[in-house]
Amino acid sequence: MNLICGFDEAGRGPLAGPVTAGCVILPNDFPVEILNDSKKLSEKKRIAAEQVIMEKACWGLGIVDHETIDQMNILRASMYAMSIAYQMMRAKLPDWLRSQKISFDENNLDGMISAITDGTSCPEVPCECRCEPKADGKYPEVMAASIIAKVERDKMMVEFDKLYPEYGYAKHKGYPTAAHIAICREIGMSPIQRKTFKF
Repeated sequence: MNLICGFDEAGRGPLAGPVTAGCVILPNDFPVEILNDSKKLSEKKRIAAEQVIMEKACWGLGIVDHETIDQMNILRASMYAMSIAYQMMRAKLPDWLRSQKISFDENNLDGMISAITDGTSCPEVPCECRCEPKADGKYPEVMAASIIAKVERDKMMVEFDKLYPEYGYAKHKGYPTAAHIAICREIGMSPIQRKTFKF
């Protein structure tokens, strides 16, 4: 039995906040018609799809904060978030496989997994992994991972907006909009700003 595992991240481009990553294995009966690249779905459809993913799939979420991003750079931080997401998914995998009535060797679970990462780099994970640009528009597992990463990061940025309302994080989610850049120049960086990012 070969399990397909999808990876994707959200938050590489923003000037503030964390980068998040999803890791997802879908069951055979998953309603893939609800999936797409998270950027192509409305917020309402993303949230609805995430609920189904979390109910039916084996998934993990990785979060790396702004300080760690500054320390290790955004690419490495994105890959690190994916490896954290894999560890979370992997911890759930035996019980999920039993729920799906899929037989497995406890000592060779990672050997059952073939992972696909959106982009041009693969995280350090103990399974076979390949990267492919625009994979988030081709593979349901990567689409699902992109949805989890996007929805969960957006939730975090809405919470940060409550702490730092002057920065407008609920609206632009930390991306380099003209309004975000203007407020940072006017009153200075917020506590969740990525200091190594130029703006």
